[in-house]
Amino acid sequence: MTPSNDLLPRREFLKQTGKTGISAASTYLLLSQFGWLTSLLTKADQAFAANRLDLLAQAAPLARYWIGANSATGHCLDCHGAEEDLQEAQHHHRKNQIKCLLCAQNCRINEGERGRCRTRINRNGELRSLVYGRPIAIHTDPIEKKPFYHFLPGSLAYSLATSGCPLQCKFCQNWEISQISPEEYSANYTVPNTIVSSANENNTPIIAFTYNEPTVFIEYLTDIARAARNQQLRTVMISCGFMNPEPLTELCSVLDAIKIDLKGFSPDFYRTVCSAELAPVLKSIKQIAKSRTHLEIVNLVVPTLNDSDAMLTNLIDWLVGEIGVDVPLHFTRFHPDYQLLNLPPTPVATLERAREKAMNSGLHYVYVGNVPGSEGNHTYCPSCHKKVISREGFFVQSMQMKDGKCEYCREPIAGIWS
Repeated sequence: MTPSNDLLPRREFLKQTGKTGISAASTYLLLSQFGWLTSLLTKADQAFAANRLDLLAQAAPLARYWIGANSATGHCLDCHGAEEDLQEAQHHHRKNQIKCLLCAQNCRINEGERGRCRTRINRNGELRSLVYGRPIAIHTDPIEKKPFYHFLPGSLAYSLATSGCPLQCKFCQNWEISQISPEEYSANYTVPNTIVSSANENNTPIIAFTYNEPTVFIEYLTDIARAARNQQLRTVMISCGFMNPEPLTELCSVLDAIKIDLKGFSPDFYRTVCSAELAPVLKSIKQIAKSRTHLEIVNLVVPTLNDSDAMLTNLIDWLVGEIGVDVPLHFTRFHPDYQLLNLPPTPVATLERAREKAMNSGLHYVYVGNVPGSEGNHTYCPSCHKKVISREGFFVQSMQMKDGKCEYCREPIAGIWS
């Protein structure tokens, strides 16, 4: 999804590359991989960006889920891991250092610096959100595009994002949104009630927080979600699942559905390809499954990286054993993008093999995504095996369900249908 707002100064630089016959995306990718971008920006550009960041920080509202090292209410060990030995000598904190408790990166942030998501800054010993009220993209999408296949199928979702993500996935399909910094784009300040009113005006019964990692704008998200609930609108989040338990508890309390991208089933894959860890994601999935929030799982199958039979089998077995057989699982086709332009699209046979393996293991609802015309795009009754939802791409063609049950055998179909 391409951002709808102008991005400065990087966007202006990238536009100029188009005049040379080189694509903007390819040029930025090349420069960022080799660390050349900063040297090519003029000093004026860099000064402009720094000034813009300072202005944003001055106006940024207070963030939540953090602790200050010098806070009167904090304890030293809140910022330090159990593995650290603090007994040998007196420990001196850097002035105004804080620790962000929002996601599992648990960033320690010095005065004037930001965490890995780039959206939260330490200003005068307080953590501030640089993205509250600053959506970078707003679009209306079919709910199936997220993908949610068992949550109000056929509905439209009013979708929005800010910038920022705590992960740096080499295959990110939305890198132009997730991997930029707040000072690199302009946006009209938009209060939560305006988002809700716009969703109503567009006849969209769902508001979706998507494109980047919504956890980074949790303050904005939860304010919108609560306002939406007052207007009988549903809210959903498309997430990497890399948040800490306390923020996730709040998210589950205000959201109606969460889709988690389980990017692979290997700690090494998460570290080398996503700059993250697997364990917090699994913990989040289990926490959501125990809540009343509807859950669906997506696995983007990337050739040579997470498509081995062993990794797919381990992922499936974990879901069956820890989450249950009714969670919808989507195996989605990878297309070359961002830093993995060298890899081919996922063979359809790989996705079909993964789907068959999952269904043979007992999962009731398994899908193949990004493959038009695939049988794995439809929903089948787990009892009589007849097709109960037919889809063409992201659009529902027909439904053979009544009151959440199969019209043929009256078997309940897991999901939110009304």
